[in-house]
Amino acid sequence: MAEVKGYCVKCKKKREMKNPKAIVMKNKRKATKGECPECGTKMFRIGG
Repeated sequence: MAEVKGYCVKCKKKREMKNPKAIVMKNKRKATKGECPECGTKMFRIGG
């Protein structure tokens, strides 16, 4: 996947996700899971 940005709740900043993975939620919507490169917190972004 290319550069995917998400909001890190711990850092309180938008950052580029590390190891982004495309997933499909229970309601069939697409989402992306990853980690914050600074603090290692899990990040989540709804949408393609």
